[in-house]
Amino acid sequence: MIVERLPLGVYGVNCYLIGCEETKEVAVIDPGGEAEEVIKKTEELGLSIKYIILTHGHGDHIGGLKELRSSTGAQVLIHREDEILLSDANKNYSEQMSMEDVETNSDRFVEDNEIIHLGNLKIEVIHTPGHTQGSICLKVEDNLFSGDTLFKGSIGRTDLFSGSKEAMMNTLSKLKKLDDNLKVFPGHGSATTMKSEKAKNIFLK
Repeated sequence: MIVERLPLGVYGVNCYLIGCEETKEVAVIDPGGEAEEVIKKTEELGLSIKYIILTHGHGDHIGGLKELRSSTGAQVLIHREDEILLSDANKNYSEQMSMEDVETNSDRFVEDNEIIHLGNLKIEVIHTPGHTQGSICLKVEDNLFSGDTLFKGSIGRTDLFSGSKEAMMNTLSKLKKLDDNLKVFPGHGSATTMKSEKAKNIFLK
């Protein structure tokens, strides 16, 4: 399995390239900006972008979306509950950020428990509302790409548009049931493990 991390955009969001080593097909998770850097990295590694998967629709995670899609023709996937964020620069906060306003749309929606096939990889969608109503995590083999739902030692805020503290508590109960051996790649900050978070993250205790 291919995993590459690229901190992008004005907030240094963790954009990930995940892919199949056999077919060289990859998905880009959360292109926060600087689409040219994503394209450069894929060209260096001889990869082909098939999907752009958004863990949620906030501006800092979608800053490079339009340019990357127009340059590659990749399909944009998001949970249906966050489509409203993509289409409104005020709701996705790009209007208030130090970046261009982002108003666009997805190509198709993903659902809880859906399996996205990428070469020989299977990407499992886990709907994790709380940070936004349509937030998702992506489980691939023994890796979890958690967006802004779960961080090392913390969780995503719930006081923004479509966020919900109650939904986040339900989501955390769901995440606590995941395997300890999962490596967690969050939308901001350094990687961690589910075992470590269950032991040290006050929100998961």
